[in-house]
Amino acid sequence: MYAGNHFAQHPERAVFIMAGSGETVTYAEHERRTNRLAHLLRAEGLRRLDHYAIFMENNARYLESNGAGERSGLYYTCINSYLTAEEAAYVIDNSRSLVLITSVAKLPVARAALARCPRVVRCLVVDGGDAVRALDDPRCVDFAEATARFPDTPIADEWLGTPMLYSSGTTGRPKGIIRPLPENPPSQPLPLFHFLNNLWQCKEGMRYLSPAPLYHAAPQANVALTVRNGGTVVIMEQFDPEQCLALIEQHRITHIQLVPTMFSRMLKLPEAVRKRYDLGSLTIAVHAAAPCPVPVKEQMIEWWGPIVHEYYGATEGLGFTACNSAEWLAHRGTVGKVLLGDLHVLDEARQPVAKGQPGELWFKTATPFEYFNDPERTQASRSADGSMTTVGDVGYLDDDGFLYLTDRSTFMIISGGVNVYPQECENLLITHPQVLDAAVFGVPNEDLGEEVKAVVQPMPGVPADEQFEQALIAFCRDHLAPMKCPRTIDFTDALPRLPTGKLYKKPLRDKYWQGRGSRIV
Repeated sequence: MYAGNHFAQHPERAVFIMAGSGETVTYAEHERRTNRLAHLLRAEGLRRLDHYAIFMENNARYLESNGAGERSGLYYTCINSYLTAEEAAYVIDNSRSLVLITSVAKLPVARAALARCPRVVRCLVVDGGDAVRALDDPRCVDFAEATARFPDTPIADEWLGTPMLYSSGTTGRPKGIIRPLPENPPSQPLPLFHFLNNLWQCKEGMRYLSPAPLYHAAPQANVALTVRNGGTVVIMEQFDPEQCLALIEQHRITHIQLVPTMFSRMLKLPEAVRKRYDLGSLTIAVHAAAPCPVPVKEQMIEWWGPIVHEYYGATEGLGFTACNSAEWLAHRGTVGKVLLGDLHVLDEARQPVAKGQPGELWFKTATPFEYFNDPERTQASRSADGSMTTVGDVGYLDDDGFLYLTDRSTFMIISGGVNVYPQECENLLITHPQVLDAAVFGVPNEDLGEEVKAVVQPMPGVPADEQFEQALIAFCRDHLAPMKCPRTIDFTDALPRLPTGKLYKKPLRDKYWQGRGSRIV
């Protein structure tokens, strides 16, 4: 993350603290680290608008791995650290990354991915040490040893860089979201970040708790803005509900962003535990990524007070809605009013629907983007005249202009704040020799909001029993990240397909939601 002149104004202030280990890096050290890595990237041949990738867990080298690109005019792709080698390789190769930054913990998966990524010239391994030296692979080097050889002063040709993150598509293949990069110095971020800075009430010297994986878009943006504001980020290696409360008290956290699953898990702590910690330093708690169940949000506002803010927006940055606690309490279930972009709610014929009627959400795009190296998907997301874009969400507006989400036109599953597209798992299951047909969709889960469910039609003569169910789940886990795999599988004699061959998934899914009301609110 780019720190501007804060390294000179308060060099000994912590830019971040690792929650578990307590490891602290100051602004002065962060400046030196990002400069060294920027020099290394230049030495490896990366020039403005080139790409590199980051594939690792939350650790003490993550922020500089981002910050070097942000000051070098590069696109950097942060990859879900739970992906399999096959999945990670697709993103690395598709993003045309020339350098991969990984960790010793992820090295086995990274090396398997690299075998499919011939354009990668260097793999920097955090804490690689002896593990890297034992490899017979000249591309892999220890991160600290490699960067130590370079100057800790800025490169001569600094330009603004930005993340190019991936969002899964309806076909299951992820797609890179690329924004035009003006020839700005790194001190001048893209306009979207000015908007987010105001939306999230970022301030000089703020103290932000980051409880989520840093490869996600929202933590990425929040951490970057905290650093640009000269604040301190406390990074959780993984989320734990009681530790989250303890960290708020310990570090006098002022800002936090969570997903509804985190709310739910904190609310399930014993009352004595929840009351044990002083949360009075918090000034704003933002949530997004998944719709929040109404009772959960009511309880959070009652517990934390009217500091809970919600927003809705895709990684693509088509537009944003938001609401504060008072607005939400007056419009329970809303995701807010439009603050950025021009929203249109349209029917299947792309005609406006009446107030209160659901339709697909289209925005006259607030910030330009394309799907990297994928003109067909870019075109498919846009209206015929190119003026509007969609990610397939369905919702409606009330008489006061507040937006409510009702469904996903692509049957996307949101499990614990993570977007899961079922087509990828369906396609995999159908390749199993004992599976005739398969459907995958989301079903209720009290903790995660939704979980992945599969319904399978076995080949004739194959017993539909628990042993087969567990074998199929294991098959999925051999090829896909765990969050994409079904937790349970039911069996059926036939799946409902239309004459065109299209799977008619709604009646399958609806029976699991009977008596649960809307699957979103």
